[in-house]
Amino acid sequence: MKAIAIRKYGGPEVVEYTELPDPKVGPDSVLVRVKAAGINPVDWKVREGYLDGLMDVHFPLIMGWDLAGVVLAVGGAVTEFSPGDEVIGYVRKDAVEHGTYAELVSAPVRTLARKPAALDWAQAGGLPLAGLTAHQTLIGAMGLRAGESVLIHGAAGGVGCLAVQLAVARGARVIGTAGERNHAFLRGLGAEPVAYGDGLVDRVRALAPDGVDAALDLVGGGEPLEVSAQLVADPSRLVSVADYGVVALGGRYVFVRPDAAGLAELAALAEEGRLRVPVASTFPLAQAASAQALNAEGRTRGKIVLLVD
Repeated sequence: MKAIAIRKYGGPEVVEYTELPDPKVGPDSVLVRVKAAGINPVDWKVREGYLDGLMDVHFPLIMGWDLAGVVLAVGGAVTEFSPGDEVIGYVRKDAVEHGTYAELVSAPVRTLARKPAALDWAQAGGLPLAGLTAHQTLIGAMGLRAGESVLIHGAAGGVGCLAVQLAVARGARVIGTAGERNHAFLRGLGAEPVAYGDGLVDRVRALAPDGVDAALDLVGGGEPLEVSAQLVADPSRLVSVADYGVVALGGRYVFVRPDAAGLAELAALAEEGRLRVPVASTFPLAQAASAQALNAEGRTRGKIVLLVD
């Protein structure tokens, strides 16, 4: 099969479009013909070695954790899916080696859900990791409820635009930070946009004089947590996916986990028309290095997705 792999850590120059053996399918897995694979910041961080101290890594390493595709075959213990089923998955395994930037992926059933028919392949491929991150931060870690307010830092990005929609679907008020060019986009998703940078606390208080009930940091760098700590009364409702310093403030750090039930909830929201996946750009599989470089710029509105055909 064709795949995008690296044989050592490094920059975009180590990325190879290459031929590798087809994956084996274990008893609890299915073989998926990949149609689309989402690009996420963790992908190029894996490429540069940032996760080496956290997870076992084996080379050659096929990158990627997101997919949307069609089941080709199922393992002997699998009853959840059949050949021909269309699926989405956040296919993070215990070791980093067999990723989703490939024509074929062996995916454990615990990482998969059925693809929502309302989403095309690119949209479906961009949903799993970002959608689950939004779900596990807003609903799991901070317990966001109807009628509450949440400040989302980086609200126009790949996770942010989904987090805004999940919060709105829960009946929450959303204030989201973004550059001016993305303010109309955020309003269209149901958020109240504010510009990031100096004076952010005052701008948020102009909208919410008593502060907000919860805050989600998708940016890192320290400033979002400093701002949020001044606006949230209960520090346990500060959540970050980008800055472990949130723990010292009494908040929660989240590293998203595979969750088939959570994926199914996201798919149901998409089917109901309450969750859409804005796709900023698509690239063919062979151009994965260019797609990662664009993602690393950190200015994308919505998701970047590889199309595998």
